[in-house]
Amino acid sequence: MKIAFFAFKGDPLCFIHVLLNALDIQARGGEAKIIFEGEATRLIAALKGDKPPWIGLFIEAKSKGLMEGACRACSTKMGVLMEVEDAGIPFLDEMSGHPGMARYLDQGFQIITM
Repeated sequence: MKIAFFAFKGDPLCFIHVLLNALDIQARGGEAKIIFEGEATRLIAALKGDKPPWIGLFIEAKSKGLMEGACRACSTKMGVLMEVEDAGIPFLDEMSGHPGMARYLDQGFQIITM
């Protein structure tokens, strides 16, 4: 099982489910990747200041290599480019500044957007 989660929503409750599912897939022997798009790039900025309740899941997912990257164009538009860079999340920008889904499909990943 290979799943690429494209997190678009800036809703923390939705993002918790991205984290939980990606961790669960990996724990079951699958491969999961998390890609930050749209408003979800702002969630990375939430790591500064008051720590969000999902910080533990984020740290676990990052330490297990599940954070594929963040959209450079959306990080710029949302005003969080520096925060994404500071968090050590790579930028993805091969499709006019955005991460393309085609390369994941070519690698056999299913795409789930949340």
